[in-house]
Order: sequence, then structure tokens, then C-alpha cells
Amino acid sequence: MRNEVRLSVLTLALVFAIGCGSAPEQPAAGAGNTPAAETQARDTSGPPATGATPGAQMRGEGGSKEPVVTTMAMDVPSGTDLVLTLETPVSSETAKPDQPVRAKVAKPVVISGMTVIPEGATVTGAVVSAERAGRVKGRASIALRFNQVVVGGTPYRISTSRIARQAEATKGEDATKIGIGAGVGTAIGAIAGGKKGAAIGAGIGGGAGTGAVLATRGKEVSIAAGATLRTTIQDTVRITAPM
Repeated sequence: MRNEVRLSVLTLALVFAIGCGSAPEQPAAGAGNTPAAETQARDTSGPPATGATPGAQMRGEGGSKEPVVTTMAMDVPSGTDLVLTLETPVSSETAKPDQPVRAKVAKPVVISGMTVIPEGATVTGAVVSAERAGRVKGRASIALRFNQVVVGGTPYRISTSRIARQAEATKGEDATKIGIGAGVGTAIGAIAGGKKGAAIGAGIGGGAGTGAVLATRGKEVSIAAGATLRTTIQDTVRITAPM
């Protein structure tokens, strides 16, 4: 009887020891038990906390700001003086109507204290007429007119008064040529045949002098590059100028 009781006690003690030595069960992963590794991955893959756009931030920090140019539309009234420096040389001997010409503004145009057409602005136009000197009569002449000015990179249509030049008269020189011819003829005629020969020689010499005049053209007229030209704007023009 004692042996049976002792055996039962030993059996219960063995069962109890086995139960206490086993590993505890792990709790199941629920909605509120997110593993640390998963939490870390989700935190690093999300958007920045500030919510700022990276590109916009770069433009704000490193981008350069362009200066703001303020402009104003101003009217240049009819009759405004325009002083130019010619860049294209022209001559009555070679120029043709509609031949392009170019100049620069030599003096700024100021309206109400504001520079509307600055010095150095490009002005373009054309030859209006060109007449060569005649052999018998007619003096050489040339005329220009400008029709466009460029301000701030923008071309504006303008209309200026004609700029005309005319060659000097050559009547005095023609008379001198005829007189010299007549004098030479008189001298030769006198040597050859006295008074009668002198009269004949004068006529012949005068005719030769007249022939020289008829064969020779008068003086041409030209305007060289770098010449200062003065004209006026005929029609009011509105120009948007920087302030």
C-alpha cells in the first residue's frame, strides 16, 4: 500500500515538472500589434512630414529671380525732332529709289521727362529719289526718308520728313571753261592770221570750250557714313518704353 502511494506521488511530481518547463505560447498578431520592422518600413516609405514639393523648394532656395521691367506707353507727337547718324553712305551717282538706308539715333527723344527713343536706337528707311547731274543742265540731288525705329527690341512704324541734298551749281565753272577755250583760240588765230585770224580762232576756241561743257557732267552729291541728319516725325507714334 505504501509503495502504491509513493508511486502515485512521484508520478504527479513528474507531470508537474514537465508542465512548468514547456515554452509559453506567442500571442497572435492583431490589429494593434504591428511588428517593429513593418512599422519602420512604412515610416520611411511615406511622404515628407512637411508636405513641400521638392522641385518648388529648390526653385525657392537656389533659383535666380529675373528683374521686373516696368514699361509705359508714350506718344511721340508730330513735329518731334529726330537727330540721326547715318550708317549707310549714299550718292546721287549710284543710289536708286527704294534703296535701304540705316542710321542710329544720335540724341535721345525725351517726352515729359521720360526717354522714349534712346540714343543708339536703330532707324531704317530708304532712298526716295536720286538724280544724277546733267551734261547741259540739271543739278544732282538725292533724298531719304526713314520709316521705322526699334526701341527695346520692338520695331515701330514712323514717318519722317524728307532729308534732301542738292549739288552745287557749275555755271561759273562752265563759263570759265568756255572763256578759256575762246582765249586759247584767239591767241592761236592771231598768231596764224592777225585780227581776222584772231576772230576766227576765238569762235573756234569758244566752240571747243562749249563742247567740253556739254561732254562733262556736273557735280554729284553724296552723304557720307557718319554724317549727322536732322528730320522730324510727321505722324504721332505710340511707343512702349522702359521706365
